[in-house]
Amino acid sequence: MLQRSSCCDSLFASDFGFADSSTSRFSASKATTLAFFMDRSTKRDKEILSLSSSSLSKLPLGNRNPILACRASSGSHDSSPRKHDIPVHGMSEMIVGVLGGGQLGRMLCQAASQMAIKVMVLDPQENCPASSLSYDHMVGNFDDSATVQEFAKRCGVLTVEIEHVDAATLEKLEQQGVDCQPKASTIRIIQDKYLQKVHFSRHGIPLPEFMQIDDLESAKRAGDLYGYPLMIKSKRLAYDGRGNAVAKSEEELSSVITVLGGFDHGLYVEKWAPFVKELAVIVARGRDNSILCYPVVETIHKENICHVVKAPANVSSKIQKMATEVACKAVSSLEGAGVFAVELFLTEDGQILLNEVAPRPHNSGHHTIESCYTSQFEQHLRAVVGLPLGDPSMKTPAAIMYNLLGEDEGDRGFDLAHQLIGRALCVPGATVHWYDKPEMRKQRKMGHITIVGPSICKVQNRLDSMLNKEKFNSQSAVTPRVGIIMGSDSDLPVMKDAAKILNMFGVPNEVRVVSAHRTPELMYSYASSAHERGIQVIIAGAGGAAHLPGMVAALTPLPVVGVPVRATALDGVDSLLSIVQMPRGVPVATVAVNNATNAGLLAARILGASDANLRARMSQYLEDMRDEVLVKAEKLERNGWESYLNP
Repeated sequence: MLQRSSCCDSLFASDFGFADSSTSRFSASKATTLAFFMDRSTKRDKEILSLSSSSLSKLPLGNRNPILACRASSGSHDSSPRKHDIPVHGMSEMIVGVLGGGQLGRMLCQAASQMAIKVMVLDPQENCPASSLSYDHMVGNFDDSATVQEFAKRCGVLTVEIEHVDAATLEKLEQQGVDCQPKASTIRIIQDKYLQKVHFSRHGIPLPEFMQIDDLESAKRAGDLYGYPLMIKSKRLAYDGRGNAVAKSEEELSSVITVLGGFDHGLYVEKWAPFVKELAVIVARGRDNSILCYPVVETIHKENICHVVKAPANVSSKIQKMATEVACKAVSSLEGAGVFAVELFLTEDGQILLNEVAPRPHNSGHHTIESCYTSQFEQHLRAVVGLPLGDPSMKTPAAIMYNLLGEDEGDRGFDLAHQLIGRALCVPGATVHWYDKPEMRKQRKMGHITIVGPSICKVQNRLDSMLNKEKFNSQSAVTPRVGIIMGSDSDLPVMKDAAKILNMFGVPNEVRVVSAHRTPELMYSYASSAHERGIQVIIAGAGGAAHLPGMVAALTPLPVVGVPVRATALDGVDSLLSIVQMPRGVPVATVAVNNATNAGLLAARILGASDANLRARMSQYLEDMRDEVLVKAEKLERNGWESYLNP
């Protein structure tokens, strides 16, 4: 029952006293021989023990290594060491068994290698994506009851990378004492999308309206009730664009239902959700029922397949809070530990509706490998083995994940993918993940690219450049970090000094004329979009009434520095007083009249709070100023004031 060797250690070591052991890749269909090398005390005697797969399966559970074998029910005899007597040499000695060995299993294995956690996978393909990286690979179907039960004997905890498994078998295993995370009850609910909707509806989770359809008449009634377009879905085996179809009118119902396999396949309908964005939240749940949420992301789909993920989502804090609360409530209604992906709709009227939940790592969380302190894959492993949950917050301001979907069949598809990968490798902040799937098909997920950067705008520009092979330029235009604006070009002789000092510090900036009085629409557009474009500080110069700094500050979450510009009357004091009298809640920093240089320095210091290189340049600037003053002081003292003034 064993196939291909790998680097496992201490298989059944508690019974045979092995220090090192050769092992093998498990197959559900073949019987092979296992060879073990025994090591007793200081004398190494090599003995070969030949055990067929059938004899392995007949060994009493108590005679197996408790780390490798799931524990039997409480009534069975167990002669193995007690749990607290087993030495733990790493983060966890527990072997994690994963049903499925696709790209999610592969990335679980990658995360596990960093923590020295052993992951075994069960997958029918010998060369599945996770095979080359797993601790062991049992070749067999993860929806076959006998195979899953055999696989479970070799694992300390059982989890999934795909929910389309045999839930009844998992329930049976749990009754026998096998540790399944998340629980079989959760898998049973999630794998039937109609049952999933019923479950969440009973728990008060906001959802699009839905109903089961059993024949054409019931489908027509649903159309009359909900209107068109009408979303029709398969209850089971629906993912990555499969099992969903839209009927735009009653006349299309028959053809759409036929495409989905007919009523015998099990169908239901959902009222069309008039969404403006699709959002997602990755929720981690520990064995102690502790819950942590990753930042809300926006997902963009192409032909019903996740195509792009933007993190964080460009939505208000109120929407972020609502989305997170719905996601937490949904996951709290389920059982078991692990990572859950909650897909949501943001509707035109500002509602958050739950679309569906996946009880495993998810495409919407791939960006976390590069963008968050704890990736979703490490988090899932932490949760299922009982380690403390990690920090889910982002360590970079922005990230975009782009799915590498097959553009063509066979070699042509591989060639197109490799061209894109070649450009991605030249993009700053980009990381390529290739899943090593042997067969290329159209719309198949072959890999993904994550790009991180200082703002969504900057990252989006890098992605757009990467996707446009004719205009691709790895050294794309630098995104300005500081916006310098003024009400009239007559202010430019003063405001140019801010640009000069920022250029000296190597801070990208832009200079624009934006009038609060003559071009109010332009001012509104500039101020409200600045942060999306990557601007981090705004310097606004104004004379006279000096409304520009305050108006801009009222429209942007960014810090605004006002520069009072001297006008023909009142010598700029009127501008200064106008700027400093902003109402409570609309802060504007200011500097001396006409002192745009200090405004530039203040902007550089604000940026330097989170930029070590810029902070170092600012420290050097202060030292240079000090040295300049000391040189002048020494010259004055040495030569006297008359020679100093008349060199």
